[in-house]
Amino acid sequence: MGKNSDNYAADLERLQILLVEAQHWTIDQGRRTVIVFEGRDSAGKDGAIKRITEYASPRQTRVVALPRPTERETSQWYFQRYVPHLPADGETVLFNRSWYNRAGVEPVMGFCKPAQHAQFLSDAPLFERMLTDDGVVLVKLWLDITKAEQARRLVERTGDPLKRFKVSPLDAEAQARWDDYSKARDRMLDETDHVHAPWTVVATDDKKTARLNIIRHILRSIGGPGAAAEAPDEDVVFLASKSKGRLAA
Repeated sequence: MGKNSDNYAADLERLQILLVEAQHWTIDQGRRTVIVFEGRDSAGKDGAIKRITEYASPRQTRVVALPRPTERETSQWYFQRYVPHLPADGETVLFNRSWYNRAGVEPVMGFCKPAQHAQFLSDAPLFERMLTDDGVVLVKLWLDITKAEQARRLVERTGDPLKRFKVSPLDAEAQARWDDYSKARDRMLDETDHVHAPWTVVATDDKKTARLNIIRHILRSIGGPGAAAEAPDEDVVFLASKSKGRLAA
């Protein structure tokens, strides 16, 4: 365990140094970067984002985790509340959950109507095409976790006082509505995976392995100095278009 831990720390440090170099390049080039983190509860979004942003530029990096929409926001065009958070030149924005709330938790929990869900699945590729056509680098990540591992993490979370802010009233529904969430995930990946903004799936049962491979994928997606990162492990990171039979059932 000690050796594996040492390897992880060393690998993470090398990748974080490369992240700093890659971000310096994106700032210099005026590139706009959006990274979308989606996945089931406890899939490791917070941990991955923490390692990515740990040494990032505080002025050019933002993590966006929006609360429940207000009454006014529910009457707006759905994407409207997300647009103000998009990056300007040289900025990187990481969405810890994103507009894809309408593809997962909202339809499963009954927070939106079936027609709104269907409209979103139709509109999302168009919205993302507008972003990428305007030069935004858009990276979409689905963090996949097995049911047993999710159950273990949710129990661990409730007993850890340092993870109090991770505990949500919806945690109990994550396991109870597992199959519904699986169906919503499959439909989302099928209908919103497109050439301009493809989905990338990350197997996250092993947190540390997942984090390293997420960073490798992001670096290679950003380009510039990031292109020097080694390719992610294909058993851990793979395109949604090649995910048949590989997603947690």
